[in-house]
Amino acid sequence: MSIEIKKCPMGAYQTNCYIVRHNGMDFIVDPGVNAVEWVKKSVRNPVAILNTHGHFDHVWSNAELKKIYDIPIYCPEGDCFMLEEDPFAQGTPPSRCDIAVKPDETINIDSLELRFLHFPGHTPGSSVIEIDDHWFCGDFLFKDSIGRVDFPYSDPAAMQASLQKALKYPKNPILHPGHGPDSTLEEEKRNIPYWLRHLGD
Repeated sequence: MSIEIKKCPMGAYQTNCYIVRHNGMDFIVDPGVNAVEWVKKSVRNPVAILNTHGHFDHVWSNAELKKIYDIPIYCPEGDCFMLEEDPFAQGTPPSRCDIAVKPDETINIDSLELRFLHFPGHTPGSSVIEIDDHWFCGDFLFKDSIGRVDFPYSDPAAMQASLQKALKYPKNPILHPGHGPDSTLEEEKRNIPYWLRHLGD
């Protein structure tokens, strides 16, 4: 399977918005603050909006893009409430999840298989969207770091379990994080024992 990936950091938190193109279809991953104009310039045939989790800087432009393109929003079911309720009081434009994706569920959209691998901790629904050998990992894993667990609805114990799950994953996908540069799972596996000790303190 051949996919094309575009990336642009958005807003004050430089949240990476991705466009994944496969077989003439464009998937918009985590459209954050002020993502609309870039997305409009970058897509040809948008078919879905994919959220890795519900934090405002990853879902801010959901509502406007849905209005423009009339395409469904996929979000992990544990975080769907964040799209509607703005729990961090940031003034996030409310959006509604069209497809609440269950933990570790596989979604097929035409010829593309998407796996929402559930790695909670940063948020209850925090997920990696696996497409072929690519992980769009939101705020679960970054290059040399992990997502914070000191926010409302975060859970350090759940993050520990998620990191253990990632250590056991048998493949080496390319990681496309919600912030910062790309990495690989093998690279980050070297750091995970440190973060497990840190979370256990």
